[in-house]
Amino acid sequence: MERLRTLQDKTGGFQTFIPLKFRNGDNQMSHVPESTVVEDLRNYAIARIYLDNFDHIKAYWAMISRTTAQLSLNFGVDDIDGTLDDTTKIYSMAGAEEQHPGMSTKQLVELIKHVGRQPIERDTLYNVVTDYTNFEFPDEVKPQFYKLPVIN
Repeated sequence: MERLRTLQDKTGGFQTFIPLKFRNGDNQMSHVPESTVVEDLRNYAIARIYLDNFDHIKAYWAMISRTTAQLSLNFGVDDIDGTLDDTTKIYSMAGAEEQHPGMSTKQLVELIKHVGRQPIERDTLYNVVTDYTNFEFPDEVKPQFYKLPVIN
């Protein structure tokens, strides 16, 4: 972390720090124990304090679970990875709790609201795209994972 902090002081080139959880499933390091949820949350909290020159700390819910992602919002995380469909196999292949990591926009918004945080869709530069704080979703027959623009 010290090297990242120093590099960020010199360049200001990072928008986000993303601590990725080590998963030992189906690889040559299966003998190495994984970190606990407490250790993961401690890592987020220490990163938020020590890397005060990073504007954002991100948690990948598909790697750490929905519940841990919710908890992480109280341990320094201000960005949860967005919607995914269940074609993202790298997490589940490595042993993540989410074996079919799909979450719609509505599900992600509800996850964030349930812990008293403000759900904001952003672009890659962290500009606000949609504020879902007071947004009411219509009943969905099938969850929508991607809302793509239509060009006529």
